[in-house]
Amino acid sequence: MAASSAASSSAAVAAYPRNPFSLRRRPGLLILLFVFLCFISFQVVIHVPSARSAVSQWLFSGHRGDRQRPKNCLGCDNSQDVDNAGKTIAYTDQHGRIKLFKVTAREFASSSIWENPWLPRDSQPVARTQNAAEDLLLANGSETTNLTSAETLATETFDPIKLKRQVFRRGRKEQRVQELLQMDKRVELEMRNAATNRSRNFDNKVRGSYNIWRQEFRFTNTDSTLRLMKDQIIMAKLYATIALSQKEPDMYALLMKCIKQSQTAIGDALIDSELDSSALERAKAMGHVLSSARDVLYSSSEVTRKLRVMVQSTELNIDAVKKQNSFLVQHAAKTVPMPLHCLHMQLTTDYYFRDGVTMERFHVAALKEEENKIKLEDRSLYHYAIFSDNVLAASVVVRSTVTNANEPEKHVFHIVTDRLNFAAMKMWFITHPPQLATVHVENIDNFKWLNSSYCSVLRQLESARLKEYYFKAHDPSSLSDGNENLKYRNPKYLSMLNHLRFYMPEIHPKLDKILFLDDDIVVQKDLTPLWDIDLKGMVNGAVETCKESFHRFDTYLNFSHPKISENFDPRACGWAFGMNMFDLKEWRKRNITGIYHYWQDLNEDRKLWKLGTLPPGLITFYNLTYPLNRTWHVLGLGYDPAVDIVEIENAAVVHYNGNYKPWLDLAISKYKPYWSKYVDLDNSHVQHCYASKQ
Repeated sequence: MAASSAASSSAAVAAYPRNPFSLRRRPGLLILLFVFLCFISFQVVIHVPSARSAVSQWLFSGHRGDRQRPKNCLGCDNSQDVDNAGKTIAYTDQHGRIKLFKVTAREFASSSIWENPWLPRDSQPVARTQNAAEDLLLANGSETTNLTSAETLATETFDPIKLKRQVFRRGRKEQRVQELLQMDKRVELEMRNAATNRSRNFDNKVRGSYNIWRQEFRFTNTDSTLRLMKDQIIMAKLYATIALSQKEPDMYALLMKCIKQSQTAIGDALIDSELDSSALERAKAMGHVLSSARDVLYSSSEVTRKLRVMVQSTELNIDAVKKQNSFLVQHAAKTVPMPLHCLHMQLTTDYYFRDGVTMERFHVAALKEEENKIKLEDRSLYHYAIFSDNVLAASVVVRSTVTNANEPEKHVFHIVTDRLNFAAMKMWFITHPPQLATVHVENIDNFKWLNSSYCSVLRQLESARLKEYYFKAHDPSSLSDGNENLKYRNPKYLSMLNHLRFYMPEIHPKLDKILFLDDDIVVQKDLTPLWDIDLKGMVNGAVETCKESFHRFDTYLNFSHPKISENFDPRACGWAFGMNMFDLKEWRKRNITGIYHYWQDLNEDRKLWKLGTLPPGLITFYNLTYPLNRTWHVLGLGYDPAVDIVEIENAAVVHYNGNYKPWLDLAISKYKPYWSKYVDLDNSHVQHCYASKQ
């Protein structure tokens, strides 16, 4: 029976094939399954507090073989066995590797949350400080595992820092609400009125001449067709000369015809919109003719030679035009405009042919002049020196200074002019005396001490050599002389008014300080603080003009001459005439006029510097000039269109030094309003003379 049963069982086994996935025959697979189940249970423990609590209960009770339930509180006491119990937990790191971690029951409990069934879920107590748990884990398991504190100690679903920020923001909002509720109605009304005024005063006008609707601003390349046609004309002229030399009369005639038609289509156009309507067709026709000429006449060597000749000829023409332009600019700068000449003539006529009203004004002016005579030598007042033959320019200087002065009654203006313009200058300030300020007009011919025996420059101005330099028999020769700078040939350098600035003590023997002003400046602020500046023993207070390598001594003086190179530094910083504070006490003490005479005599042949007053001024006041703040005197409005507008607005004095004076048509238009707003446009003579110009 036993044998039969054994045989039957063996037959049954043989009847069924063996299962290759049988766990009994695959102990390795069983181990992997056990590890996977442990990993799943650990993930549940880490992320679900309730599951973690259950596993903790299983850990505490499982090692003793019983199913005792621990108390659900953090403060309950467990047995010594529970405290010393240890478990091995499997987990995976961030790279997917399976690792083991040994932890005792106490260590596990310190990083766990125990639920209290008698408390609501929202009020469950939090585990002890996370820092303590981290310290325990680092001390026991950091060397055997790669587990981070963030992976093992994630015990809370909220961040205390975020909670603190929320509380802070809530408190700040409540505080702002209270401030708004307590705000005074008056403050709210003021804020509303201020906003209304800002909206009313808002200026949305487009400044300047730029307008997006103007034809020339619609496209970026507004002259592309024009430039193309001009280039075609140049090449057509080139091929025409080649055709003429190679005896191709038909091609020459065709090219000349196309040149004439293109020039007619261009006319005086400066942009494409000003071209003739047939310009595009002419350009196309010229392109076809040039293509044919290239096929027939092109030779690289011949074209190169002809182009080189054309370039040289163009360069010569450009040089000639530059010289002519320089000459014409100088001529326009030194020419008196018709309205200004008209004004001088009108005032001179009024001075010599006086009617009843004019006689009354003369009488009042004479009484006032006698009354103010003591002011001319009063050292406690603010004295200005102006040397000018331009009535309108001098009136702007005086008016702008008085307008911006805090105490105009303390300002005294000493104006010196020549015999030709004395009547006009005198008449203007008789009929237009500045409010409260004092103006004294003098004729340079009344200075008996100013003669050729005392004044070096006056002796030189009367010399035949200098007259020949200015008045050569052949006038065009001044254009052909490329070594001489045309600006130094301006006849203003022949005027003694330009050199009176070196004779301040002789003109004003009773004064200690005086402010020199050119007639092409405009005063925008009160200048009285200049008298309080300590010049540190210097004679001249001026604004320096050197910037990097510009306007230094080597720009104005001839350092190839030994007299200059031995006595002066070529890198010394230059400064500007136009607004200069002179200490006349130091002037007399250091004999500045004598120094000026010494160097002026050495320069009789003009080898040390060209004509002018700035080079001898740099020499005379060398190491005797105190640099003033640049905001006192801003220069360049007579030649530089790129002067910073902010600097102009903040300047105490703006200077139109250069050829583009504000009373000329050459003036830079954006700078002209700073000067013209101080012109007395209510004067009948000004209205008559400038209205006739229109």
